[in-house]
Amino acid sequence: MSDEFEDLKAAMRAATPAPDQGKKAADLALAQKNYANLQGSQVEARLTSTRAGHGLLNGVKTMLNSLTTRGGLAATTALVAVGVLFLTPLGEDLMTPPSPVTGLRNPVPAGVDYADQTETENAGLADDATARENSARLAPPAPQVPDRAAKTSQLRAPSTGLQTFAEPEASAPVLMEEAFIDRPAPSQPEASSEEFSNAGANPVQITAETPVSTFSVDVDTASYPVIRDSLTSGSLPDPRAVRIEEMINYFTYDYPAPDGETPFRPTVTVSPTPWNADTQLVQIGIQGAMPALEDRPPLNLVFLIDTSGSMNQPDKLPLLVQSFRLMLGQLRAEDQVSIVTYAGSAGRVLDPTPASERDTILEALENLSAGGSTAGQAGLQQAYRTAADMAEAGGISRVILATDGDFNVGLSDPEALKDYISRERDSGTYLSVLGFGRGNLDDATMQALAQNGNGQAAYIDTLAEAQKVLVDQLTGALFPIANDVKIQVEFNPAQIAEYRLIGYETRALRREDFNNDAVDAGEIGAGHSVTALYEITPVGSPAQLSDPLRYATSADVPQSDELGFLRLRYKEPGSDTSRLIEQPITRDAGAPGNNGFAAVIAGVGQLLTGATYTGDWGWEEAIAAAIATRGEDPFGYRTEAVQLMRLAQSLSTR
Repeated sequence: MSDEFEDLKAAMRAATPAPDQGKKAADLALAQKNYANLQGSQVEARLTSTRAGHGLLNGVKTMLNSLTTRGGLAATTALVAVGVLFLTPLGEDLMTPPSPVTGLRNPVPAGVDYADQTETENAGLADDATARENSARLAPPAPQVPDRAAKTSQLRAPSTGLQTFAEPEASAPVLMEEAFIDRPAPSQPEASSEEFSNAGANPVQITAETPVSTFSVDVDTASYPVIRDSLTSGSLPDPRAVRIEEMINYFTYDYPAPDGETPFRPTVTVSPTPWNADTQLVQIGIQGAMPALEDRPPLNLVFLIDTSGSMNQPDKLPLLVQSFRLMLGQLRAEDQVSIVTYAGSAGRVLDPTPASERDTILEALENLSAGGSTAGQAGLQQAYRTAADMAEAGGISRVILATDGDFNVGLSDPEALKDYISRERDSGTYLSVLGFGRGNLDDATMQALAQNGNGQAAYIDTLAEAQKVLVDQLTGALFPIANDVKIQVEFNPAQIAEYRLIGYETRALRREDFNNDAVDAGEIGAGHSVTALYEITPVGSPAQLSDPLRYATSADVPQSDELGFLRLRYKEPGSDTSRLIEQPITRDAGAPGNNGFAAVIAGVGQLLTGATYTGDWGWEEAIAAAIATRGEDPFGYRTEAVQLMRLAQSLSTR
C-alpha cells in the first residue's frame, strides 16, 4: 500500500501543471466580476434530475467507478484540483471541514436555523433520492429581491424596517451546490378577510305615518377611496363597502360660508331627481366656518401606529410613514407630536416632541418596522395616557390611529371597542382613524373607533390621497368647530307623500335622540362641508309607491305650502349643552347648480349597490350628468370620478 500511495503522489505531481501567478490573478479578477454581476439574479435554479443514471451526483459516481487504473486516478485527481480553483467561492477556506449539520463548508446564512437537522440528512451519496431530498431541505432561503416599482415611488425604507423597500444587503457567497437544489414554490397571498360596516338601504317612508327623519352627520370619506381602489384594481367594489354619504362628502361644494359667530350655515335646495322625473331631491348642505390660522390653538398629536405583521406590505407601513412626512410639513412650532406603536405589545417610541424638531420625528418614523400580532387595546390605552399628559400644556389633543384595522389581541369586538372609546372620549381627546392597505381591512372596527371617538375615518390608498386628507384638509380633520351635530327633518304630508334618506344608514337616530344631549353624534371640523339628500315624492305623483290610507281625513293633514322643516342641533367644543338652528324647506329654495354633482354621486352609489330606485337610469346617464355638473375642478377629483364611472360601466358589462 505504501508503494502504491507513493506512486499516486508522484503521478499527481507529474500531472499537475506548475502554478502561473499571472493567470491565477486574472482568473480571480474575472471570478470576482462574475460573482458581483450575478448578485440579485432572479433566474430560477435548475432542478436535479430524478431519473436513474442521470444528474451530476450520479455522473460523478459512475465516473469514479469506471476509472480503475493508476493513470486514470492520477489524471482525475489533477482535473479535480484544477476545478476546485475555479469552483470554490471567494473567501472560502478549503481546509475548513464541512459543517456536521449542513454538510457545507460555508457558514449558515444569517437568519437560517439548521439546528434541527439530523446526521442522516448529510450521510453522503449512498442513495440518490435521499441525497436530493436532503439537499432540498438544507437549501437556504432565496434572498429577497427589492421591489423596483416601490423604489420609483421614492418610499425610502426605514433603517430597521421593511426589507421589501431596502437596498439589497450583501448576502453569503452563493454555493455551487445551490444551483442544483429544489426551491420551494412562492407562498400564495392569504385570502381576503375584509369586514365592512354597513346596513341595508333606507326604505321609503310614508309621510303620513312617519313624518320625521333624524340622523347624525358624517364627515368620513373612507368609503370612496376603497371603491376607487377596487375599480382601479379591476373589480367592482363589495356592495357592503359602499356608503353613499361618504362618497358624496368626499367632494367639496360651493355652499355659502356662515356669518357671525355661528360655526356653520345650512343651505337647502330642491331639484328634479336625475333618475326619476316624477320625484324631487331635497339637498341639505352644511358649510363649516374656517377660522384664521393665527386663531388656531396648539395641537397635541399622538400618532398611534400599527406595526403588526399585517402592516408589512408596500401600501401599508411604508405609505403610512410617507403620509405622516407630508403632514409634518403643515404643523407649527408650538404643536407637539408623540409616537406610540403596537404589535405584540405597545410602547412609546417618541416622547412628546415639538413639531419644529422635524428630523427627530422623522427618524422615529423611519425606524419603524412591522412584525408580530396586533395588541390594539394596549396601544389605545398607551396613546390615551400619552395624550392626557400632553393635554396638561393646553391646546387640542388628538390621537391619530393608523392601521389596517386588524385588532387580534385584547379588545377586538367592535361593540367592546365602542364601549371603551365612549368612556375615553370624555377626557376631551379626539380619536381619528386612518386606514391603509387591503386584504384584511377591518372597516367595521375603524368605523366603531371613529364614530365613538369624536373623530373621523379616512382611507389612504395613495400618496395623493394622503395629500388630500393630511395636507389640503388638515385643518378640518384636526380642529373641531361643532360636536354632536344632529339633523332632523319633518316633512309635510300635505305636500310630500313619501320620502327616503339616501345614505347615512349607520348614522340613524331615534326621533327622541334629537333633543337628548346625552346622545353622541358626529363632529364637524373647520371648513368641512356635509351634504345630505332626500328623495321626495310629491302628493299625487305617479311615482308614489304606497296606497293612500282609507280612513285618513283632511283634518289629519296640516295645510301649508312648506315641503318640510329643518332642525339642526350642535354643541360648541367643550360644552355639554346643545344649540338649535331651524328653517323651513320651501319650493322656491332654489336649484343646486354645480352642487348637483352630489346628486350624481348619490345615483352612482345606488348603481354600485344594486339599488332598485334608479330604474332604467344607468352608467351612460350617470356619466353624462357628471360631466354636465362637474363645474370647477381645480384638483381633478371630479374628473377622476368620471373615469371611475367609465371603469365601473366596463366592469359591469364584461
